[in-house]
Amino acid sequence: MKATDISAPDYFHKVVDCQWACPAHTPVPEYIRLIAAGRYSDAYMINWNSNVFPGILGRTCDRPCEPACRRGRVEKDPVAICRLKRVAADFKDDIRARLPQPPAVKNGKRVALVGAGPASLTVARDLAPLGYDVVLFDGDAAAGGMMRTQIPKFRLPDSVIDEETGYILGLGVDFRPGQRIDSLKALIADNYDAVFVGTGAPRGRDLDIPGRREAAANIHVGIDWLANVSFGHVAHIGRRVIVLGGGNTAMDCCRTARRLGGTDVRVIVRSGFAEMKASPWEKEDALHEGIPIHDYLVPKAFTHQRGRLTGMTFEKVHAEYDAGGKRRLVPSGEPDQLFACDDVLVAVGQENAFPWIERDIGIAFDDHGMPVLDARTMRSTHPKVFFGGDAAFGPKNIIWAVAHGHEAAVSIDKFVHGEDITERPLPASELISQKMGLHDWSYKNEVMPDTRYKVPQREAAVALANIRSEVELGFDARLALAEAGRCLNCDVQTIFAAPLCIECDACVDICPMDCITFLAVNGGGEQELRGRLRVPALNPTQDLYIADGLKTGRTMVKDEDVCLHCGLCAERCPTGAWDMRKFFLEPTQAGPACRSRA
Repeated sequence: MKATDISAPDYFHKVVDCQWACPAHTPVPEYIRLIAAGRYSDAYMINWNSNVFPGILGRTCDRPCEPACRRGRVEKDPVAICRLKRVAADFKDDIRARLPQPPAVKNGKRVALVGAGPASLTVARDLAPLGYDVVLFDGDAAAGGMMRTQIPKFRLPDSVIDEETGYILGLGVDFRPGQRIDSLKALIADNYDAVFVGTGAPRGRDLDIPGRREAAANIHVGIDWLANVSFGHVAHIGRRVIVLGGGNTAMDCCRTARRLGGTDVRVIVRSGFAEMKASPWEKEDALHEGIPIHDYLVPKAFTHQRGRLTGMTFEKVHAEYDAGGKRRLVPSGEPDQLFACDDVLVAVGQENAFPWIERDIGIAFDDHGMPVLDARTMRSTHPKVFFGGDAAFGPKNIIWAVAHGHEAAVSIDKFVHGEDITERPLPASELISQKMGLHDWSYKNEVMPDTRYKVPQREAAVALANIRSEVELGFDARLALAEAGRCLNCDVQTIFAAPLCIECDACVDICPMDCITFLAVNGGGEQELRGRLRVPALNPTQDLYIADGLKTGRTMVKDEDVCLHCGLCAERCPTGAWDMRKFFLEPTQAGPACRSRA
């Protein structure tokens, strides 16, 4: 086994599980410490530099960071990372003076962005301060894309979208609202150096079963219906509503219907409840508002009388799994179930639609109608055209669109300067000792046993009475401080210096997780070594920290997966062989630092 190279940027990045799991690699522990210190504006800017939309994502993010949170290895619930992001947005001061200023002199390069959603806005935010002439096109009257049209106002108020899209448009972006692009060929010919497509997945899947055409007046495609509600074109719905689908869009549809007059709203899904694609908290919110979810029901037909929708019939199924774990839905043999309804909202998925992209301009599409892209650079088979967000790889979450936007901006910046866009510079990283004395540290290192704090919510009766009444009220300063205290500071790393170690095993004795082992490595390989540690290291996706050079010939092995970064090993060590150093990683973004130094 080779000793660990801790100078590699990804080594400790991977140990900071929350930041590693975030597509935009937001330095989560850093901004949580700032919140705990009451430095909300600083915490906001840390977020803005990486995820661009702290206030929006603090309300709507799919939270890939939270399942990865190290706190979940100590007790049931992770730190409320997402809702702490909102705290930074809610309590910050006016940060406009801290934003980049529009450059006085442009660099002579023109970039067209199609669609004013999160991916395009991220590209604009990265390129406009560098002097690019950024032109942003959108068919709607305001920027935001799906953030504005598909997320209900009771989850995400317009004021938050206006504020955070305004920060970007204020960087000197030429925003052209109400201007839909009908021809990519014509746009490319209009003397742009690069084009970015961030149009999302704008077409909702329909359901072609008996009765669909006859009862069409009361059957609505979910994302189109949500957009019509957002723009004020739809203000009411029937009393009995069925929502088809198990994703987050279905949860938004059912909760919106509940506010527009639906008193008997039901969600019906083909899969089991646990297999639904909706986030667990989205399902919880729907159930909290009295919306039942019926599972293992496959739609068979819409029932109708003289063109009026009266209900839907479903076949009851159950899941069977083959030896490889692949699932198939099998009829249960029970009678079909009939649900009466006045309206149906179909939220069974979204698809990309590119009728405005000509097929003779050098852009290849796969069998599913998706553009053929380089997943790292976001470039299509046309050298000038880049994609991002849902338009690139299908529906995901806002944070993925942001990550795509950052990568595309790096590619565009290198491309227009004549550089190889596949050569991507490493992120910047640093390790800074937190030592303030022999046994004192500059960060709070005790592990508090607090369970996760609940985010206050508006009273249900009040929230259901007004579709623009935000349900979640957010943490106040007191609750934010308490929740921030649950963070284990997993960006403060244990660093081991073998030449200082006298092998007294004091660190082994005091470690609360038994994650440090001194032993002889006998050449049996990593799997064999994992099994011989004081506590077997069972998670092969997280590395072992291995250090040799000890006087006895033994090797120090630490399981990074279960270490709590409490610093007790460093406090106990009589020679200072263990140190606690804060790791900070800055993801690569567009700019001169990303270009060739030659």
